Amino acid sequence: MESQQRPNLIYIFADQWRRQAVGYEAEDQVITPNIDAFAQEGTIFSHAVTCSPLCSPHRASLMTGRYPNSTGVYTNCKVGADVMLNPDETCISDVLAENGYQTAYIGKWHLDLPELNVTDQPESGASDWDAYTPPGPKRHGFQYWYSYGAWDEHLAPHYWQDSPEKIKVNQWSVEHETDQTLRYLANRNSDRPFALFLSWNPPHSPFDQVPEKYRNLYDREQITLRENVNQSTFLVHTGEPVDGGIEELKDKQLNYFAAISGIDDQFGRILQFLKEENLEENTIVVLTSDHGEMMGSHGLMAKHVWYEESIGVPFCVRWPGVIPQTRTELLLNTVDIMPTLLSLLDLEIPSSVEGADLSGYILNRQSGGPGEAYISAYPGRKEAIEAFREAGLDNREFGWRAVRTHNFTYVIHHGYAPDDELVRLLYDLKNDQYQLHPEQIEDPSAHPAALELEGKLCRWLKDLNDPFYNKLRGVMK
Repeated sequence: MESQQRPNLIYIFADQWRRQAVGYEAEDQVITPNIDAFAQEGTIFSHAVTCSPLCSPHRASLMTGRYPNSTGVYTNCKVGADVMLNPDETCISDVLAENGYQTAYIGKWHLDLPELNVTDQPESGASDWDAYTPPGPKRHGFQYWYSYGAWDEHLAPHYWQDSPEKIKVNQWSVEHETDQTLRYLANRNSDRPFALFLSWNPPHSPFDQVPEKYRNLYDREQITLRENVNQSTFLVHTGEPVDGGIEELKDKQLNYFAAISGIDDQFGRILQFLKEENLEENTIVVLTSDHGEMMGSHGLMAKHVWYEESIGVPFCVRWPGVIPQTRTELLLNTVDIMPTLLSLLDLEIPSSVEGADLSGYILNRQSGGPGEAYISAYPGRKEAIEAFREAGLDNREFGWRAVRTHNFTYVIHHGYAPDDELVRLLYDLKNDQYQLHPEQIEDPSAHPAALELEGKLCRWLKDLNDPFYNKLRGVMK
């Protein structure tokens, strides 16, 4: 296949956007007409999950097709933890660039080491977890760059291109990044295929940083809370309290929905451009997110927990005339995205990849595919890492690991503190949609479903050399 005949790729992912919060799923009361129409033109994945419901670990796995334990990006790239995407990793963008693609990255990156981990006064002006990623190996083959590390000012964002000079903007980040995307596409070299990754930060918190016009689409009193919002005080999963009760939660949920409607509006602009420029037929478009948001379910906010609101992501892919217009039950995990997309583009999948190529199932509407998706979360807060270190323990032996099938989620949780007890939980997804009635498993061997899932999870942990497996064996003895 000649390089100029290869299909283009546009991969768009928002941050903290849960699977339930899109119109076509008919769960949350969110207004997304452009996305709903787009989804009908391609394949919708009802069972797309993230291999780690946290920003940086997901992103590293997306780029490499490898699990967090393999990439080393097991927690967020943050101050106080020397975690980043290794420049030596083979990323999807490296493969695309090597095969003649024009590559572009726009928006949130969050895969580089925070500059404050290296110097007190970065030339770029980056602060907190943020970083300017200069041209070179850390960009992994992305030629056009309009990005930042991690920063949550949605109405006054900033970016870097090819110098440490910070570009400050007074515009909602989703709209601004869409403007940049359309500018890039309009000025591309039309003789070569392009691959563009666009990473929107909203609907990530702070939820109130959203244009008023999208808020006005909703009536606060008409929006209901999910059935598993069953408490009036809230925590994040690692135990820290979150300010505000039910009334504040209603405000947050309205703003969260408003941001998603804003994403829908901006996504519509990109689709319209593709139509006007006759690029629709030869462009694969993916719309998804990195992980979900609990939004009060089970008394929790944010992510990093095994519930569907946290691990479930929307995922739609369109390639007119090639990818069927359907909804698939395929179980899609983060690590499967890179090999699947490379296969659709007729490019070789690197041997380093740990995920599965699902392209055949998608193109031929086949059932089957992976029976399990493996998910991991590690203690990564600075205070937690230090507490484990002081106790002479490896923090990566703790946290939780889970296996998600079509029928069950099975979790082994060893906690976020050195003295936490190990707990096993089994959720019946078919009969308990809201995961309100977990079965606590004392002895997996006495429970057929738990025994099978424990075996699968242990084999996966062993294959990956996950330190959690060593700890698990110690407890089992």
